[in-house]
Amino acid sequence: MPEQTLEDLLRALAPQVLGVVVRRFGEFDAAEDAVQETLLTAALRWPEDGLPDNPRGWLIQTATRRLIDQFRSDQARRRRELLAVQEPPAADVTDRDDTLILLFLCCHPALTPASAIALTLRAVGGLTTTEIAHAFLVPEATMAQRISRAKARIKTSSAPFRMPDADERTERLYSVLHVLYLVFNEGYTSSTGGRLHRTELSGEAIRLARLLRAMLPGDGEVAGLLALMLLTDARRPARTDADGGLVPLAEQNRGLWDRRLIAEGVALITETIAHDAAGEYQLQAAIAAVHDIALRVEDTDWAQIRALYNLLERMTDNPMVSLNRAIAAAMIDGPEAGLELLESVEPRLAGHYRLDAVRAHFYEQAGKIELAIKHYLAAAARTTNTPEQQYLTTRAARLRGRLTGD
Repeated sequence: MPEQTLEDLLRALAPQVLGVVVRRFGEFDAAEDAVQETLLTAALRWPEDGLPDNPRGWLIQTATRRLIDQFRSDQARRRRELLAVQEPPAADVTDRDDTLILLFLCCHPALTPASAIALTLRAVGGLTTTEIAHAFLVPEATMAQRISRAKARIKTSSAPFRMPDADERTERLYSVLHVLYLVFNEGYTSSTGGRLHRTELSGEAIRLARLLRAMLPGDGEVAGLLALMLLTDARRPARTDADGGLVPLAEQNRGLWDRRLIAEGVALITETIAHDAAGEYQLQAAIAAVHDIALRVEDTDWAQIRALYNLLERMTDNPMVSLNRAIAAAMIDGPEAGLELLESVEPRLAGHYRLDAVRAHFYEQAGKIELAIKHYLAAAARTTNTPEQQYLTTRAARLRGRLTGD
């Protein structure tokens, strides 16, 4: 079995297996440990023994046995052992998908929003602690402690494993939406590794967003997030060349964009933004729609995009939004206007590769080639995604060749 296929399969099955085990035993922390050990066993054994007939069932059975063994070895948990000595019923193994319940459980009100999102990214999204720390722009050790504390709070809260009622859903919805957004982003542009995309993550985020939309059809932000994912994912076929290299938005073959996803996303955001006060995901979806309906890059309505980013910046105060607003300003008023706006963004994004990459692009447009090379190389040194790193290094090399005449 190809290594990447096995990794993708285990990642997709992990939240489903964890959901079943948590539902049966009510011990989130212990269940996650058992599932992680089971996934490691599968990763080592399946390449040699072959894929089981029912991989999901094998993982559930093996994780369950591990947890039962753990309970049997702990005299203080004898009562739980008596409840857990039977094998999982066949329905648990084959039918029920508890991922959405697990998603809401991880976003428990006993947790801070940041801790809830971090825990969900690990349990549902399957991200590593390193990847989650990158998404939050914090050190890995800090994120590891945050996740550990979150699991401990879930354990002490004795939260039942069930879909929350309407009031509880409202209380947790912001965290749920944000975690789906981060999982999608990690899938669309991986923070580490040799692939630009991790479609198993972006695909799972879209699947869960569709489930959430079916549960809450009248919520504008749920619709906005789903529309944003669809409109963004529609461009994926054109984001890489035949060798897997990064192709920037301005250079993409728009004939490769998925027009079916664009039509669905545009219809969804058009419908929802007409009936609701626009939230942050609706505004982002509207920006994505403006990009996607432009058949040529020169047809892009940058004035509308800048106006939407102005609204979004006032709403969120997110430095990445400010960075994108600077890009829109540069497209309208020239690179010097973009460079000026970057000055206010720099304190909040110091050391982030995207700040250097955008600054390099502005300097290139302004004809300041040496400065552009410097910042392309700085951005390449800071990103841990190989296709992005190669793209940035190549841009610097081409500019240096222009200077030297090579």
